[in-house]
Amino acid sequence: MQTVDIFERLRNGETVPAGDPEAYKLREASFATKKLLLQMNSADDPAEVRNFLSQITATEIDENTAVFTPLYINYGKNTKIGKNVFINFDCVFLDLGGITIEDNVQIAPKVSLLSEGHPIAAKDRQSLVPGHIHIKRNAWIGANATILAGVTIGENAVVAAGAVVSKDVPDNCVFGGIPAKMLKHIE
Repeated sequence: MQTVDIFERLRNGETVPAGDPEAYKLREASFATKKLLLQMNSADDPAEVRNFLSQITATEIDENTAVFTPLYINYGKNTKIGKNVFINFDCVFLDLGGITIEDNVQIAPKVSLLSEGHPIAAKDRQSLVPGHIHIKRNAWIGANATILAGVTIGENAVVAAGAVVSKDVPDNCVFGGIPAKMLKHIE
């Protein structure tokens, strides 16, 4: 008998196996988030957008944070957004594994933050594997970049447009490519 809620297990980094008896809660929460997203993505007032995002994330969104909609989030309660953050159009946040975005981060259009994935083994592929994404202060994520589960983007780091990041990015450097690798240090 499971005693720990499925959301807590995901936050703790536990794989949720296929057929988990609480899996239905993930879909229910996702549909509840979708209702708020539809309203948020239709709003044209920045304060209203922040208000809906606050409801989705269950945290206060700083008045200096700007979100250009549409933004797509599958859950929301595992996303934490700092102050003076800029999120451009058409981003996707899958946050069941957790996403932390620190202060002064810039996120370009069409960025995907994917804090969850699946095992490679075919017999286990329906399982859900979480991995917290952490984007540190003053990082810049370029257009159409994808950050995969378990990755930390260092302070002042830049992820080049189109990069697929599958490993941690150190502070003060530029990463780019598929898979992303160190391109240079930032002085």
